[in-house]
Amino acid sequence: MATGATDTSQEKVLQREDTIIDVTDVRDPKWAPECCIYKVPKRLSKVKEQPYTPKLISIGPVHHNNGEFKDMQMVKERYFKAFFSRTCKGQKEFACIIEKNKDKICNCYAPEISQCIENENFVKMVLLDSIFIIELFMRSYREEDENDYILSKSWLKDGIMQDLILLENQLPFFILDKLYQHYTSNPTFLELACNYFFSSKEIRFEKVVKHFTDLQRNFFLPPNQKPGNPIVHRHSATKLDMAGLIFQNRKGEMAGFIFRNREGEEKNRHLLHVEIQKGNKLLEIFPCFNCSWLLHCLPCLKKIPFLESMQTRLLIPHFVVDNKTEDLFRNLMALEQCHYPKEAYICNYILLLDFLINSKDDVELLVEEGIIVNSLGSNKAVADMVNKLGQEIVEEKSYYHDVAEDLNKYYRNWWNKNMESLKTVYFRDILRGTVTVVGVIVLLVTVMNFLRPFVFRHI
Repeated sequence: MATGATDTSQEKVLQREDTIIDVTDVRDPKWAPECCIYKVPKRLSKVKEQPYTPKLISIGPVHHNNGEFKDMQMVKERYFKAFFSRTCKGQKEFACIIEKNKDKICNCYAPEISQCIENENFVKMVLLDSIFIIELFMRSYREEDENDYILSKSWLKDGIMQDLILLENQLPFFILDKLYQHYTSNPTFLELACNYFFSSKEIRFEKVVKHFTDLQRNFFLPPNQKPGNPIVHRHSATKLDMAGLIFQNRKGEMAGFIFRNREGEEKNRHLLHVEIQKGNKLLEIFPCFNCSWLLHCLPCLKKIPFLESMQTRLLIPHFVVDNKTEDLFRNLMALEQCHYPKEAYICNYILLLDFLINSKDDVELLVEEGIIVNSLGSNKAVADMVNKLGQEIVEEKSYYHDVAEDLNKYYRNWWNKNMESLKTVYFRDILRGTVTVVGVIVLLVTVMNFLRPFVFRHI
């Protein structure tokens, strides 16, 4: 018995040894403190890959060997030659700056990128791409548009600018700045970048810029609120509107934060500042004073100061949606998911819009109130874009937690919910509202006629 038991145990040990996996020299990837450039997570790129991929030009190591960009490689070389024909400094001086900072540059890339960098060509690649960007920005600053190959063609200029803000298409900002300072220091490289991307030379940033995607994120100032728990219990814009909430564009109120670039386009750094402006405190005690149902039927009464002061309103700066919006925000959100998970104010803003917008009717409402400027043409296209932007986004904290809680509290108020039902069933449009009013009048007349023999028989 003992021998049999021993044989059985030895067989089990042998079976276990057969299943052991020999793992050798496997280490966790090294994340340097400088790391700020990432490959877009697959869960995001699987939703939609095109917004993360350059279309005309590659910058940095991720898309360096893509044969589709051979034509623009020649343009880079022409810009490179033009730069050094104008300066008294040689290429070796700039290459030495890159060589000295090579480790720091590599550390700016996520491990899956830095491991793929070819050491032999890395310095040449960084030098060529950096000088191209510096030369392009300088020409844009001097407004040399007429004869320039890129700046003279609107479609090419716009396409290159879009590619330069993609998360996977970046060089560290610090090396661009060092190379530029070796050439000149007036204006600063940050001023050149702001002039190129925002057509403004006077924008100031409080934080150190890591790269151009980060520059775009820093353009939008974070909300005034402190981050709280993720948003829950969501209600769409049309539901909130039916419950009496007033949606108002902050454009007039925050005009001081909106500037026009040289093309005349409005740029709003306070896009993310969304807040609730509560009505008169009497509404908390007597919610029946909410006259939203009356204002819904007769919008002309909204201009009466007393009635206006009684209403709770959601103040939202205007949001321009065009064919570049999705690419920009997808890359900003990918950066936040990788680098700023606890300060993801761009993601928080898009998820707030996502719960306000469920259908084209919600977009139509926000367009009518001047909150969304729809340059896509289709309200459904805007709704689809916003809803898809929120897919696969993980929200650890939200700067709009308090705003969402106030909206939910407003919607759950029994009077506001009854007003929503009243307006939905009886006052959805002018025809239904007219029929309802006529019906009420007929009912009152019928009741009066019924009561007349009893009430007025002694008169």
